[in-house]
Amino acid sequence: MTQPRKRIGLLFGGRSAEHEVSQMSAANVLRALDPDRYDIVLIGIGRDGRWLLCDSGNGGGRGVRSLEIPEGAPQVAPLPGGAGELLVMNGNAAPASIRLDAVVPVLHGPNGEDGTVQGFLQLAGVPYVGSGVLGSAAAMDKDVAKRLLRDRGLPVVPFLTLTPRTRVDYRSAADTLGTSNLFVKPANMGSSVGVSRAFSAEEFGRACDHAFRYDSKVLVESSVTGAREVECSVLENAAGEIKASPLGEILPADNHGFYSYDAKYIDADGAMMRIPAELPSKLTQRIQELAIATFQALGCEGLARVDFFVDPKNEENVFINEANTLPGFTAISMYPKLWEAGGLPQSELMEVLIGHAIARHERRNQLALV
Repeated sequence: MTQPRKRIGLLFGGRSAEHEVSQMSAANVLRALDPDRYDIVLIGIGRDGRWLLCDSGNGGGRGVRSLEIPEGAPQVAPLPGGAGELLVMNGNAAPASIRLDAVVPVLHGPNGEDGTVQGFLQLAGVPYVGSGVLGSAAAMDKDVAKRLLRDRGLPVVPFLTLTPRTRVDYRSAADTLGTSNLFVKPANMGSSVGVSRAFSAEEFGRACDHAFRYDSKVLVESSVTGAREVECSVLENAAGEIKASPLGEILPADNHGFYSYDAKYIDADGAMMRIPAELPSKLTQRIQELAIATFQALGCEGLARVDFFVDPKNEENVFINEANTLPGFTAISMYPKLWEAGGLPQSELMEVLIGHAIARHERRNQLALV
């Protein structure tokens, strides 16, 4: 018996500095969603925060590199407690409504990946892909995430957390962390936005100023000299089983130095991916186990990409860099590519993620509230 098609809201855009990355990821996700199984409703979040119905002008995602938010699109809003009902407000016309079976948030950075949208969707009573409020917020805040991982006994590089009132100079930071080679990054941002390397007091001051443009909390970390950047995709299915993908290695071009925003999304030759990563089988297994342990320690659900540093001088030294609860899904993004290498095409990957979202929603609805 043929199953009825589900209506899926594909949420993209957002108010963060990663707005364009989200548009590219969403176009790729749209192509991966089976039109025989799903009716897709495109919902773009404008830079002003409005949710807009964006089905027109995107060509079904076929051949489109980035989804667009058209001018004059009608505004939409999930109805709190509406079990997926989406109100459509089009000028002076009476509001219409669309009922969604689930939402796929393809959002990166603050106001999308940090638990805010997840809380909104939970209040609306609609299943959604990915981590819940706690896991999203904990993983997004690199300071909180690293403290949780450290308390669980998982390996992270030494770090300092700064605020505008607790800034330190370069020498103090270098002495505390035991190295003159530092990374400075916003605590709540992804895609390497606002990240800089600092080898001197002048570079450190500029790096802190740059990072504070994006967040009121900044991390200063020890750099692992010449570190190999290895990534692992983690996936949870509807039954709650958690699996780790084959590993991939990022090889940034020499002119970038590290896997920067430009290397990821602008410079076509900014980095090379090696899938699978060329690592001994014992080390591969250890990193996969660390990826699942990270996923669990941060309260993640559904999916995450966990990034690692491997010390080239001693491969026993593996450090967890961060966990991304809504990783990039562009045509060149590591998360879907690693699962493809593991034998799971992106169309099937999306079915697992949507299946997990709906099953989790049903389990939550069975919990006693009073």
